[in-house]
Amino acid sequence: MKAGRTMDSNTNVQEQNKNSKLVYNIYDIVSIVVSALVVIFLVFTFVTRVLVVSGDSMLPTLQNGNSVAISSVDHKFEYGDIVIITQPNALEKTLIKRVIAVGGQKVEIDTDTGIVYVDDKPLEENYTLEPTYEKGNMEYPVYVPEGYVFAMGDNRNNSTDSRMTFVGLIDERYIMGKVYFRLAPFGQWKVD
Repeated sequence: MKAGRTMDSNTNVQEQNKNSKLVYNIYDIVSIVVSALVVIFLVFTFVTRVLVVSGDSMLPTLQNGNSVAISSVDHKFEYGDIVIITQPNALEKTLIKRVIAVGGQKVEIDTDTGIVYVDDKPLEENYTLEPTYEKGNMEYPVYVPEGYVFAMGDNRNNSTDSRMTFVGLIDERYIMGKVYFRLAPFGQWKVD
């Protein structure tokens, strides 16, 4: 009888060990998944966000429906940055535009030639869909005050941007972040 009890107790010990390992493995997996979700939440809340482009104002650089990753960490803006703008405007929309000039710079547009000038120098704008023939209703030259940017869409003749007084100059405090790369369509990462 003792041999039977020993086998039963060994079997019970083995089953308990298996159950303990199973519980430990499940706990380990759950803790890894929860930790990963917390890290993802923190990154997408404080460092990076994903937004979907709506509209054609950034053609040919960005198309309607593209998903882009933006970083809200860097708040030093310069010419060429593509930014997400949350500044209240008459359209009641969040805007995605390219920074053309920053505080302390002068902007002029020659609609006859389609050339944009910043500080009396023509911009080399190989990213635009076509030359800039629309100047909006701003009075030129426009002097950008410190803490503001002058932003325009790449589809210059089909973009509501800083050239229109109801959008105007963009207060840097209303820039959510810079676009760093495209997520979708897959494989077309660059936005420059």
